[in-house]
Amino acid sequence: MREIFTVALDVVLVLTSLFLVLLILMHKGKGGGLSDMFGGGISSNAGSSGVAEKNLNRITVIVSIIWLIAVVLVGFIQRLN
Repeated sequence: MREIFTVALDVVLVLTSLFLVLLILMHKGKGGGLSDMFGGGISSNAGSSGVAEKNLNRITVIVSIIWLIAVVLVGFIQRLN
């Protein structure tokens, strides 16, 4: 039973990690950083609206909380072994 739970947590951890990277890359750059180096400053006016940015922030926070819980649970299970 513990092995199934560990595999499930590993899958959740990998999926949330990849999704979190994608969500962070989707955020609009604030300027002056890496986002400008990769062309983020060019389309600063063509970015998402305020509502879309707020929803993206909420989704990012929710996914990061799920990721954090998965990391803590994986560490806890490994400590038990």
